Amino acid sequence: MPNRLAKESSPYLLQHANNPVDWYPWGDEALEKARSENKLLIVSIGYATCHWCHVMERESFEDEATAQYMNEHFVNIKIDREERPDIDQVFMEVCQILNGSGGWPLNVFLKPDGKPFFAGTYYPTTSFQNRPSWRHLMEHLQGIWKDNPEMINE
Repeated sequence: MPNRLAKESSPYLLQHANNPVDWYPWGDEALEKARSENKLLIVSIGYATCHWCHVMERESFEDEATAQYMNEHFVNIKIDREERPDIDQVFMEVCQILNGSGGWPLNVFLKPDGKPFFAGTYYPTTSFQNRPSWRHLMEHLQGIWKDNPEMINE
């Protein structure tokens, strides 16, 4: 069943329209849902010809169990960096400040008020060379938000 991206015109967003992840395009609807439900946001930014964007889609965003976890615990936003270079630039700067580097896919975690607190690029399905798996990362950040939100709010 198509998600909200099925109504978009971007080729990259349309590539994700049949993911089981309940993707939202960037906009007030997703941001308001996060605020009203007090959920963290995942903002995933990429572009149509990005190799690692397609790998992460295949490994994580097309996986039913991963999508179910994302849909239950987060409000998920997908952005085409070629369509919204302004948003990409802001979040890329966040990633570079936090990590010293950036790239795509760019995955940023935001508090319900829309303020970013964590950013990274590609995450594998299993932990590898000091890089957590996508699922482990989501569970860790969601656990902090649930049990110790002051750690994120500082």
